Amino acid sequence: MEQFYNDFGTWIRRRYPFRLQKISVDAGFSCPNRDGRIGTGGCIYCDNRTFNPAYCNKEKSITQQLEDGKAFFSRKYPTMKYLAYFQAYTNTYAPTEQLMRMYREALAVKDVVGLVIGTRPDCVSEELLDALANLQHPSPTTQHPSPFLLIEYGIESANDETLRRIHRGHDFDCVRRAVEATTKRGILTGGHIILGLPGEDAEESIRQAPLISSLPLDILKIHQMQIIRGTQLAQLYQEQPFHVYRVEEYLDLITEYIQWLRPDLVLERFVSQSPANLLIAPKWGLKNYEFTHRLEKHLKQMGAYQGKKAL
Repeated sequence: MEQFYNDFGTWIRRRYPFRLQKISVDAGFSCPNRDGRIGTGGCIYCDNRTFNPAYCNKEKSITQQLEDGKAFFSRKYPTMKYLAYFQAYTNTYAPTEQLMRMYREALAVKDVVGLVIGTRPDCVSEELLDALANLQHPSPTTQHPSPFLLIEYGIESANDETLRRIHRGHDFDCVRRAVEATTKRGILTGGHIILGLPGEDAEESIRQAPLISSLPLDILKIHQMQIIRGTQLAQLYQEQPFHVYRVEEYLDLITEYIQWLRPDLVLERFVSQSPANLLIAPKWGLKNYEFTHRLEKHLKQMGAYQGKKAL
């Protein structure tokens, strides 16, 4: 089978001989862009209801959420192993000692072999990164195997004006410092970006691709901008509608974008699928895997592949 980009599924299967499934965990964190430390109201597009599954409930303990998630997934693949995905809001936004207790609780659950920690680049400390490095690389006398560990940073854009416009609360230099500090410790580092943010056309997104690629990231998630009911972005869209990508436009953009990314960067996904009752636009009517199939066909037709235009 032809491979047009360095996909996450192939990459993870090379590392582990068993199926791995992420289980989302809501550990009850807030965000400095919501609680007043740097802002209130959050980023203009943000609504955590768009990705929290039913078993993910902060009223339950971390252990119970993981057990419920295991019960949900294990019916299909009984021999599956799991990654605890600390996903809702900012999952490093607490004292290091408290955070490490939470992470260790997750790793103590049977068949949980690692952690994925979603956070902001302005919410990691040297102390926490050192503690996570020690967790991932225990001393030779430790009986437990090294867990999988991935810190996933919300980058969203490499344009500081855009970051101000969406009320992100940090600049791109902050992203670079956090990513470099994380990879320096040998911790897998991921990033998340959104294409189609207000004020950014396709040309601007392509301009940013080499900047994102220059970060020492291991894994990248790319999502289309989605307008979700009840967000500040939805209000702006209602008051003064702006362009939202049609699926054909987004296919063209992704096809061009990934050609500017270095070939070794692992690409985990290209789209996000919010619940239909929350989504205002764009309404493509495609599952994630359906979009991926269309993208692979488009890449083949165009003779495009990841890294083709990267310097």
